This record gives sequence, structure tokens and C-alpha cells, in this order.
Amino acid sequence: MPRAALNRELVLRAAIALADRDGSASLTMRKLGQALGVEAMSLYNHVRNKDDILDGIVDLVLGDIDVPPAGTHWKTAMRRRSISAHEALLRHPWAAMLIMSRFNIGPGMTRYLNATLGRLREGGFSITGALDAWHTLDSHLFGFTLQQLNLPFGADEAPQVSADVLGGIAVAEYPYVAEVIGHVMRSGRVEDFELGLDLILDGLERTLDQP
Repeated sequence: MPRAALNRELVLRAAIALADRDGSASLTMRKLGQALGVEAMSLYNHVRNKDDILDGIVDLVLGDIDVPPAGTHWKTAMRRRSISAHEALLRHPWAAMLIMSRFNIGPGMTRYLNATLGRLREGGFSITGALDAWHTLDSHLFGFTLQQLNLPFGADEAPQVSADVLGGIAVAEYPYVAEVIGHVMRSGRVEDFELGLDLILDGLERTLDQP
């Protein structure tokens, strides 16, 4: 790729692709330069260092999340935002931990937060209520996503894993554990992000009816 064609977003998008493939910890200027077909030193015209790259790729991921515009009902907006964020974090398995562990207020993050808090405030939440709603929704978002990303087996493996576990349990002593494991083994159950999300949204909606 000709050097003149490089710009900051192109460099950061290449970094996202590398992080998706090998993890964010593996990102180096040398690897990024190789991926772009340039010398590593030329990247410093567009990014300051690895920290700048990490902040930049987090901000681009946040910028890709669907945040509904003003005028969207708060519940519809939060549902769309949460599902879009969950899908984005699954596409980029490294992103959730970076978002939670780095202080970065770039344009993507600012847009994401402003739209989130804006739809809540427009929907009738107080400042405190909007903060509580945001934190509660994101606790479900990040907790569910990280658990899903870090399960030691895939959803298609759940029945066999359940059968293996059940074989090592004293069923008479732990009947309810055995019952649940047997259900997973037979049904191939996969946990549902939207179930918890809807329960939270319904609960938040009830807080608006309280004086």
C-alpha cells in the first residue's frame, strides 16, 4: 500500500483486524506495519504509540454501535443500543476489557455516552436515574458478554459437557443440580442476552412510575 494512502482510521482499522485475529496484547508497530505494507516508523505519522492505538481502536468500536437518535422512545433506544453493543463486543472479543479498563473519551465514546444518557433523560429519567439505568444496563451487557466470550466450551458442546459433568455428580445428594444439568443436556439450552435485558428494561420502566 502506498504510504500516501495511509491515514489514522486506516491504520486503526488494520489494528482492529489484527486484534480480532490475535488479541490486542499482540499488537505491535512492527506487525501493524507489516499488515499495511509499510515500515513501522511511518505509522508514527498517524498514531503516537501503542496506547494511542488501543484508545483509537476502542473508540472506533464504540463508534460502530447503533445509538438511536433523539426522538426514539428510551426503551426502544436502550434495547437497540444494548443489542448492537453486545454484537459489536462479540465481533471484537478483546474490546470489552479494554473499554472497562481504559480512560478514553474520544469522539466514538462521547457520541455513545451522549446518545445513551440523552435518550434516558428525554425519556423522563432524572440525572441520577439516568446514571443508575446506564450502569445497570452496562453491568448486564459487559457481564453477559464476558461470560459468553470466556466459556470453556461452545454452545454446540453444551449437551456433551453436561453429560460428562452429570456422570460425576451424586444425583441423590444434589438433585436440583442434576435436574438442571440434565435439562441442558437434553435441550441444548443457550443463555439469552435479550431475556435479561428485557427484565432490566421493564424494571427501569417501573421506576418512572414512582414518585
